[in-house]
Amino acid sequence: MDAAPAHADRPIWRTVLALALPAMAQQYLLVLVRLSDQYLADNFPVADPADRKTYLAALNTAGYLYWFVSSYTVVVSVGATALVSRFVGARDFALAHRVTGQAVVLGAALGLVGTLAALLGLPHLVAALQLSGNAAAAAVEFLTPLAVLLAFQITESACIACLAGAGDTRTGLKVLGLVAVLNIPLAWGLCFGVGSWGGLGFAGISLGTGLSHVTGCAVLLVVLARGKSGLKLRLANLVPDAALLRRLLWVSVPAGVDSMSVALCQLWFLSLVNRLGDTATAAHGIALLWESLGFLAGGAFGTAAMALIGQNLGAGNPARAARCGWVAFQMGAASMVAMGASWLLFAEPMFRLFCHEEASQPVVDAGVPVLRLIAVAMPALAGQIVFTAALRGAGDTRVPVLISWVGFLGVRLPLAHLLTMPEVSLGPLGSVPGWDMGLYGAWVAMCTDIWVRGTFFAVRFASGRWKRIEV
Repeated sequence: MDAAPAHADRPIWRTVLALALPAMAQQYLLVLVRLSDQYLADNFPVADPADRKTYLAALNTAGYLYWFVSSYTVVVSVGATALVSRFVGARDFALAHRVTGQAVVLGAALGLVGTLAALLGLPHLVAALQLSGNAAAAAVEFLTPLAVLLAFQITESACIACLAGAGDTRTGLKVLGLVAVLNIPLAWGLCFGVGSWGGLGFAGISLGTGLSHVTGCAVLLVVLARGKSGLKLRLANLVPDAALLRRLLWVSVPAGVDSMSVALCQLWFLSLVNRLGDTATAAHGIALLWESLGFLAGGAFGTAAMALIGQNLGAGNPARAARCGWVAFQMGAASMVAMGASWLLFAEPMFRLFCHEEASQPVVDAGVPVLRLIAVAMPALAGQIVFTAALRGAGDTRVPVLISWVGFLGVRLPLAHLLTMPEVSLGPLGSVPGWDMGLYGAWVAMCTDIWVRGTFFAVRFASGRWKRIEV
């Protein structure tokens, strides 16, 4: 296994890089899937080119809701990585195998619950996000196939999380590479059709994505059943174990509450952006897509920090665990700052990749400034992402919830109301004048929140209190 404590004499930066690079490639393969979906939405046949922003707005809202699904998987994945890494560090592979089985069971169960909730509540949730008309209908159409196949994607995430805890990020890379390779022809074929068959339209894009994740889930289950990556998935370990499930959930539930709280606040934030119209919503979505390149790079170094901190704590070496966290932050911040520099230089051509028609010029005009703005927040975003993951690897998942609430409820959302609107209602207290800065004001609020939370997470990690937490 790539990062087992047996390699404690290996330079930390090499160990971090060995875990982070495959994890980063995994994330970028998922971005490739998203870029493909975005390109299909941009080329979906419409009677009037001006209607293009309707599908881009729908895809942006769907992307936010799909991000909520990713936050939902944290209820399984954080506990799986934290426990597997601790047991691998302590060389207790029997317990690592049992955790893997319980994570698979928990992922499938939560996926089925999520499917039922999504199918019942999607139209109401889209409406609550201030999306209406054709854009709302398109968002529901796009999300429905993903909701039906949700259990497979969450189980896939659970398997990848267990492998990462064992120090194996390469297997997840290979499987997600397969997912990306399958997704592109499936999405194109199901959307536009093949031969005389006319295809399913907009919903075909997401059905292709969902079916590719079904394949990825099946491959991972086979890999774990064969024990090729150091973890062995046995039928006996799929029988629910109440004590072990409690341990998984003890770590994962606070992290899941944190992630889903962030996702809900992001949806609230999106509802403010949606009020600004389809042009702002479309520009916001494309800017976020490019910004995710930096976010996901940080996430890859966070994955490395989570696994290495868990393993070194399991091996009884908290000092090395701390060094791993700081090195992962430094490397993650360097990569994200470099990406931020590319947005400063190339924001406009990046937008024109998706907005090549003259009717889309307003989207470019609204989006280029915000993509350049977010570049200044990259160091703080690296701290927020890497240190969140590092704390989760140690089982410190409760204090981060409070930090997230402070950032969103105390900074981003109030500031976004003030900066985007001409007037802000305070209920019975009357109203105050807003700054009416539109989409740019929303991103100023976002950057401010990122700096606040990034600072708090760095302080929490530096305190070292996470070293004494038992999982």
